[in-house]
Amino acid sequence: MTPLCGALASAGVATWNIEYRRVGDEGGGWPGTFLDVAAAADHLGSLAKEHRLDLSRIVSAGHSAGGHFALWLAGRRRIPAGDPLAQERPLPLAGAVSLAGIADLSRAAHERLGGGAVVALMGGSPAAVPGRYAAASPAALLPLHVRQILVHGRDDDVVPPLLSQDYLSAAKTKGDDVRLVMPEGGHFDVIDPATPAGRAACEAVVELFRRS
Repeated sequence: MTPLCGALASAGVATWNIEYRRVGDEGGGWPGTFLDVAAAADHLGSLAKEHRLDLSRIVSAGHSAGGHFALWLAGRRRIPAGDPLAQERPLPLAGAVSLAGIADLSRAAHERLGGGAVVALMGGSPAAVPGRYAAASPAALLPLHVRQILVHGRDDDVVPPLLSQDYLSAAKTKGDDVRLVMPEGGHFDVIDPATPAGRAACEAVVELFRRS
């Protein structure tokens, strides 16, 4: 995400490029990976004064698995109290941008995207741990009640564009303000600001930032 963040910074958008424990890292997977992402987002509250950040204009963006997290951050306030991922006052977002994101974890698990990466992240299948998928999948948290833009390359052979297309339909049915941009390009073009898909990604973030 570093080149994309650099392009956004050049456009006048402050960026916060985060990392988190992954499957295989100590504490990674469920729920540690999700808690890391949440903690990184909420830490903006501590940085706001020093860096003169307007917390009413925060837009999340992420690629592939990170696209899932970008949408999840927007919807996590809908997680029921008592769930391991529920938090009392999550940072509210003005919008979310998913770049070739995995918006429906249950479907991705059934289709074994990434060779079973979703099941490894969640610690089980949707049938085995349905409550985890209900709290972690953006599709299950709809409506998110924030503006969303999905950018998905037409030639993506890693995450099928149909996932974003079907999420778009589901989100619109639930009343969310969401649209899908499908530029020419593959899975990684959306994070390369030198490509048409990467430029579309930058434009999506700037659009939501300016509309907030």
